[in-house]
Amino acid sequence: MALPVKEQAKYWGIAAAVFMVIMWYLGDVILPFVLGGAVAYFLDPVADRLERMGASRAVATAIITILALLLFIILALLVIPTLVEQAISLFDIAPKLFDDLRTFLTVRFPDLLDTSTTLHQSLASVGETIQAKGGELLQTVFSSAMSIINIVMLLVIVPVVAFYLLYDWDNMVAKVDGLLPRDHAPVVRHLAREIDRTLASFIRGMGTVCLILGTYYAVALMLIGLQFGLIVGFVAGALTFIPYVGAFVGGALAIGLGLFQFWGEWLSLGLVAGIFVLGQVIEGNVLTPKLVGSSVGLHPVWLIFALSVFGTMFGFVGMLIAVPVAAALGVVTRFMIQHYKDSRLYRGVSETQDQ
Repeated sequence: MALPVKEQAKYWGIAAAVFMVIMWYLGDVILPFVLGGAVAYFLDPVADRLERMGASRAVATAIITILALLLFIILALLVIPTLVEQAISLFDIAPKLFDDLRTFLTVRFPDLLDTSTTLHQSLASVGETIQAKGGELLQTVFSSAMSIINIVMLLVIVPVVAFYLLYDWDNMVAKVDGLLPRDHAPVVRHLAREIDRTLASFIRGMGTVCLILGTYYAVALMLIGLQFGLIVGFVAGALTFIPYVGAFVGGALAIGLGLFQFWGEWLSLGLVAGIFVLGQVIEGNVLTPKLVGSSVGLHPVWLIFALSVFGTMFGFVGMLIAVPVAAALGVVTRFMIQHYKDSRLYRGVSETQDQ
């Protein structure tokens, strides 16, 4: 005999509360395991495809691991040092950029920048503030990152966790399925498939879109000679998972930097703008329809809200789990709305009797 609904709600409520408390106190500790799980989830379809091609699970996992290590080594040697160098240089050169902006505005609009005005004083201090706070921010980010994701976690724990989770992924799914309450197993499986479909479309699809667009922006901007093309491409690619935000922020940053570097060279400025216009055309007409699909069900506002809430509550770990939790809550909410519309509470007694 199944437990009453109130009893089930009490037990599941206690389980959810315990989970939240564990997340609250062990956020930094479980970070490498969350990262390893995310990597394994992202790569599981690749391993499945290799298995369908005739490789065993162990061979497929080994192939993926070797390729991932080679890619990491290439990034560590070629891309990451340049990215950090450009980020630091951008903060260092910010005061000069604002001095140039102030000079330009003084020449073009002298009445707006009288030395006694607030606007003049604000522009005079913005550059120094960005340099001081920017350097402090970078130092804080790197020091906090090293305290959370130290060398051992980054180079040993995360790859090892990802390797074992990827190797045992199907077995773990089967074990979890065997622990489901028998009365609710069909519904839980249905919801799990919907959540997996949403996550697969969004995380795997948008992750690939972000990587492709970020690489395109960075390479294209560096080819036309933009001084901080790599960092701009990285920012634009990283923000692409929120529709239009990546292109808007990256385009504004690139055009703003291009105005100082290419002032008077209108062809170069046009190329900078054209790069982002072409990127949006490719994303909207090719990448997103092919890799993500049109029925993901994660609204940008819902994503931003989830990132803000979980980031505030659980820090960096919360931001990592925000998208999966948002996807799961979205699927469960749609499921509950559908059942509500099929219930007497929504349809009423008269409509139910008519049918």
